[in-house]
Amino acid sequence: MSELSFGEMLEEFDKTIRVGEKVEGTVISVKEDEIILNIGYKADGIITRNEYTNTPNVDLTTMVQVGEKMEAKVLKVNDGEGQVLLTYKRLAVDKANERLEEAFNNKEVLKAKVAQVLDGGLSVVVDEARVFIPASLVSDTYEKNLEKYADQEIEFVISEFNPKRRRIIGDRKQLIVAEKAEKQKELFARISVGDTVEGVVKNVTDFGAFIDLGGADGLLHISEMSWGRVENPKKVFKVGENVKVLIKDISGDKIALSMKFPETNPWNNAAEKYAVGTVVTGKVARMTDFGAFVELEAGVDALLHVSQISRVHVEKPADFLKIGQVIEAKVVDFNEEEKKISLSMKVLEPEAAPAEETTEEE
Repeated sequence: MSELSFGEMLEEFDKTIRVGEKVEGTVISVKEDEIILNIGYKADGIITRNEYTNTPNVDLTTMVQVGEKMEAKVLKVNDGEGQVLLTYKRLAVDKANERLEEAFNNKEVLKAKVAQVLDGGLSVVVDEARVFIPASLVSDTYEKNLEKYADQEIEFVISEFNPKRRRIIGDRKQLIVAEKAEKQKELFARISVGDTVEGVVKNVTDFGAFIDLGGADGLLHISEMSWGRVENPKKVFKVGENVKVLIKDISGDKIALSMKFPETNPWNNAAEKYAVGTVVTGKVARMTDFGAFVELEAGVDALLHVSQISRVHVEKPADFLKIGQVIEAKVVDFNEEEKKISLSMKVLEPEAAPAEETTEEE
C-alpha cells in the first residue's frame, strides 16, 4: 500500500462522519468477535459480532477476509476508545427492507427458511430483515403445532410493510388458497359423473369419509361405501389411505362419491344365484314384528316372513331367531325388478307325521 501524502493525511484527519451515515472501508483485521475497518477517517471503524449478524456465536474469521471491501453504517463516532462503532447488520437490514418493500409493492413471492417458531407464528429472515408470519396466515387451515415448520424453507408474500413500526407481515395462506383454487379448477375440468378416480382419505366421520381428489374433497357417504351395510366408517377407512372411488354426482363445488361400482353390483347375477327353489345360507341382519331380514351377501337381503320361520306357530321372529344367527332357507319368491327375495325355513322342515287313529274296543 502506498504511503499517503501529507495532503491526503490532512484530508483524512479533517474528514467528518455522522451517526447513520453509510461508509465504505477495507478490512485490516478480523478476530472471532470483531472486524476492524479502515474507513479513511482519523479513527478506525469496528464491527462487533452482534452488529455483523443475527447468528449467535459465529466465528467472524470464517465470514470476512483481511483486504475485503465492506460497507457499514455509523452507530457512534467515538465508542469511548477512540474508534468508530459501525454496524453491518443494520445496513443489511436497510437494504433488505428496500428489497421487501419492492416485493410488497409487486406482490412478489418470496422464499426463506423459518428462523424461529414463536407462540403466535413464524419468524423468517430475508437478508437480515425479519418477517413475521402470524399463525392465522401460515396455512388455510388451523395449525395446532407450528413446530413442524422449524428450519423449513417456505414461500410467502408480504401483506403488510411498516419498517418504522417494525411491522413486516408475511402471508403464506393466500398462496395456498390460490394454489388450491387453481388445482380445483383443473380437477373440475377433467372429471365427470361416472368417472373412476383415485384419492386419499382426508377425514373420517360417523356419516362418511372425505376424500382428497387432488384439488377438491369429495364426500363418500356411509350409504355409498359398500353394496352392503357399513356400521362404522372409522373401522373401514384410515386417514392417509389411498382409495378408488366413483364420481356419483357433481353439484357446484360439491362432489358426491361412491364405492358401489356397477360391475360389482351383487344383483348382476342374483337371478341365477337365488332362483326360486334354491336353498341358501344367510345371516339374520335385522328383525321386525312381521319377519326377519336375512343377508345373503353384501347388498342382497331377503325377507323371511314370520309365517315362514317354522311349521310351529311363531308369535314374533325374536322368539325364534337372533341377530347374527346363520340360517338355511329356501328361496320361494324372486322379484328382480323390485330387488325382493322371499325365503322360507318352514318348507325345509320335515312335515309332522299324521297322528294314528285309534278305535275303541268293543
